[in-house]
Amino acid sequence: MWTILETFKLLSFPLVSEVVNILKAIIMRVSVIVGSQSDMPVAEGAIALLKEFGIVCEVKVLSAHRDHEALDDYLKGCHADVFIAIAGLSAALPGYIASRTTRPVIGVPRDVKLQGLDSLLSIVQMPSGVPVACVGIDNAKNAALLAVEIMSVRDEGLRGKLVEFRNKSKSKRATTTRGGQ
Repeated sequence: MWTILETFKLLSFPLVSEVVNILKAIIMRVSVIVGSQSDMPVAEGAIALLKEFGIVCEVKVLSAHRDHEALDDYLKGCHADVFIAIAGLSAALPGYIASRTTRPVIGVPRDVKLQGLDSLLSIVQMPSGVPVACVGIDNAKNAALLAVEIMSVRDEGLRGKLVEFRNKSKSKRATTTRGGQ
């Protein structure tokens, strides 16, 4: 009979560890990184929408200012297809991530001060050669939809879900518009 202890011993073997990393690489497709815990309520919108599309995401609280070494370590081992970075104030997080990866980075500016304009301008004014896509202030749901669009380029099943989602959204808007007249 196989015991839990034997299972834990098995997990310590390098081969099993490597298999776990490979499976993680296959499954995890979006990494949502917030600059601080206070950004989590905004992140929840993206996380929920990604789950609606069946996309597994990993959520991390990592600061480009307070602990860039931990952020670097995470990025080196991360196998996400797309990064969503949510940050306020100076909003360095999306640009920092973009400078360390060739994968798409979507920045979500936060309304912390100055109605989010400081964050918005920090994200959209990236230097040439380090692109960051930017969505509206506190609009993590659009960041999730953009991530889905990026990934649907090579995933026909995801593309079909996106078309279905948009059709439902259209019909909801039409119903709301007719009902409001």
